[in-house]
Amino acid sequence: MDITPGPLLQQINDPKDLKTLSREQLHQVCNELRQYIIDVVSVHGGHFGASLGVVELTVALHYVLNTPYDQLVWDVGHQAYGHKILTGRRDAFYTNRKYKGLSGFPRRAESGYDSFGVGHSSTSISAALGMAMAAKYKHEDRKSVAIIGDGAMTAGIAFEGMNHAGVADADMLIILNDNCMSIDQNVGALKEYLTDITTSRTYNKLKDDIWNALGKLPVGKRFTREMAGKLEYSIKGFVSKSSNLFEALNLRYFGPIDGHNINKLVDVLQDLKKIPGPKLLHILTVKGKGYSLAEKDQTKWHAPGLFDKITGEIYKKKFDLPQPPKYQDVFGHTIIELAEKNSKILGVTPAMPSGSSLKFMMDKMPDRAFDVGICEQHAVTLSAGMATQGMKVFCNIYSSFMQRAYDQVVHDVAIQDLPVIFCLDRAGLVGEDGATHHGAYDIAYMRCIPNMIVSAPMNESELRNLMYTAQLDENTHPFVIRYPRGEGVMPEWKTEMKAIKPGTGRKLKDGEEIALLSFGHPGNFAAAAIRELRAEELNPAHYDMRFAKPLDENLLHEICSKFNKIITIEDGTVQGGFGSAVLEFMAVHQYHAEVKVLGIPDLVIEQGTPKELQKECGYDAAAIAVAVREMMSQTQRSPAKKRIL
Repeated sequence: MDITPGPLLQQINDPKDLKTLSREQLHQVCNELRQYIIDVVSVHGGHFGASLGVVELTVALHYVLNTPYDQLVWDVGHQAYGHKILTGRRDAFYTNRKYKGLSGFPRRAESGYDSFGVGHSSTSISAALGMAMAAKYKHEDRKSVAIIGDGAMTAGIAFEGMNHAGVADADMLIILNDNCMSIDQNVGALKEYLTDITTSRTYNKLKDDIWNALGKLPVGKRFTREMAGKLEYSIKGFVSKSSNLFEALNLRYFGPIDGHNINKLVDVLQDLKKIPGPKLLHILTVKGKGYSLAEKDQTKWHAPGLFDKITGEIYKKKFDLPQPPKYQDVFGHTIIELAEKNSKILGVTPAMPSGSSLKFMMDKMPDRAFDVGICEQHAVTLSAGMATQGMKVFCNIYSSFMQRAYDQVVHDVAIQDLPVIFCLDRAGLVGEDGATHHGAYDIAYMRCIPNMIVSAPMNESELRNLMYTAQLDENTHPFVIRYPRGEGVMPEWKTEMKAIKPGTGRKLKDGEEIALLSFGHPGNFAAAAIRELRAEELNPAHYDMRFAKPLDENLLHEICSKFNKIITIEDGTVQGGFGSAVLEFMAVHQYHAEVKVLGIPDLVIEQGTPKELQKECGYDAAAIAVAVREMMSQTQRSPAKKRIL
């Protein structure tokens, strides 16, 4: 489908072209940019509401600042579609989030206008401050701007960055894009605080009265603006809470202002360019601005998939037969089922209640399930505190986001051997979100921690069994259950739950000469490969190991004594992952089978569909079948034997 940008947008190949336009033409640019985002995303997919909400801000920043010399850091990156389109990537924008196409987030290797790679939230203030401090050291008159949403502002690193910015005396601007949303509705005291600022009738009325009165005085425009600024600054502490938090951190606070008023934004940004030091501009925006359905249901339209832009119908695949559920939904329904029988069960998630499906429990049991905001570190230590009081806490965090709380996992959970249950959603290759969101490393980084149990279900029934096992009183250790994004394999998934002894795998199929050892969902790829190999009279055995830690040593002794060719399969990094654990076992016990480790290679994997990326990484069904053929075609070796010293 040919999507043509508007006549002004067609002329903008970089921000220099934008600067040639008059102030009056900026309104049309904003309309065309917003429409182009709607046109492309409706047909090609991607994040939606966040970029629509910052169209005017994006245009104003590139109109006023000298980018890329002046540097913009877009936190999280969902907001940056307009930025990409205005900075030379308009014609390639349809490839956004596609295999070998544009990244869905700012990426330094993609464009000089992307000053910092962002995917996880709340990093912009620290990064922009680092840039500003470097510019100061090098005596460069370079502006550094962090654009951060009110949801991202809840994370600890954002406060750490502001705390340092207030004393660093570096020339930086923080733009707080306040729309009361992250992906789901914002939570916490900061949300209430910002609401107080934006709804303070006393402050806003007095501010408006001052501007109106000064506009009637017989003085010059420049004098009026300076006077208004001084008077506005002086009344903040008297009638408003707005100065307390940010100005207590020594950040000069400006706002709140309408983030959809392009002329106002241009005026304010031009003024702020002249003010040195750290400052914060508070703008009010509507996520999904310009598309009424997205404005009304902002969570649904965060990343809706393909849709009809006229009717608003979101296209969903239709199937004749019942389809397997998403793993996240199996988790969401199963935790309620368990909690109804076990009063000790609580649920915690850092700002992903919809994405993790903990929202089901939050709706049904609001006193037992908690969204703590974009605060992964807090989520883990909060869960640890609950566990000390005998609670069985399911702490549900995306695999890649758990990286942000690693110290808390070690220090607050594992060292104290507290039975927190970590449900790591989005484990493995997540697809179009790309490198910043792939859950590639959790097997390796969890496996090395003492007291930790690390498990992965091959299907929905096994997920239920592992969740049931983890909440039993006899489980007294930290317990990881990792599972992928997307659908499982069992349309009839609501099976009876049974306990699984930690560190026990299962033999799914006996075989000859070669054994496939799978961990988690890729066991289904191994099963598919075995079906393909039957026609070639190849007969691999298949073992679902279930646990990367502790390993089923009895089963491994059986495997290594019987087979001289072994292939391990996992959806995690091959460096230090499940395959490495098997090799370590073999080294300790002096087995000498030929082993091939399949999984995510030691590379940064970019975006694409999961199937495309699994193929690229070489652990899909076809790749497993190829590995079996290659190993079996080699010269046959003697059966593996245990060396006797």
